[in-house]
Amino acid sequence: MRDKIVKYFKEILLFILLMTIFANILSLYRSNNLNKEALNISTVNLLHDKSYVLPKNEPILIHFWASWCPTCKVEAPNIQKISKNYNVLTIALKSGSDAEIEEYLKSRDLNFKVVNDIDGAITDKFSVSIFPTTIIYDKNGEVVFSDVGYTSTLGLWLRMWWTN
Repeated sequence: MRDKIVKYFKEILLFILLMTIFANILSLYRSNNLNKEALNISTVNLLHDKSYVLPKNEPILIHFWASWCPTCKVEAPNIQKISKNYNVLTIALKSGSDAEIEEYLKSRDLNFKVVNDIDGAITDKFSVSIFPTTIIYDKNGEVVFSDVGYTSTLGLWLRMWWTN
């Protein structure tokens, strides 16, 4: 019986390893089309026209999501956790009015910084077409990491730690 349990455990670990490798290869492939230029924005308008100045000489994580995206809903708590320790700016694509986005955040106990990209202009500027997408910039505004699809809290934390 013990041998069977060990065998199943090994198979499960192998499956998880292969799925992780596959997911990372897929993310790398999907991120090829992203705009990899240096970050050239310094100020944005958050919900309800609150102005936000992006920090200078510090890394920042920019996260693209949508309220209608199922994967984004699952990943949102990860973004929330990271936003407590690092600079995080999120862009909500075509997710309703500022009030609707605020209600969405409140209902999920989220309070990260959000830009409402009503018409998709900001999302287009970054060439984002799949959600969620996360781009991490170093202190010089250069792209260090980009991820398309779900990313774990640990994955985000390690990338931000490395960028710091």
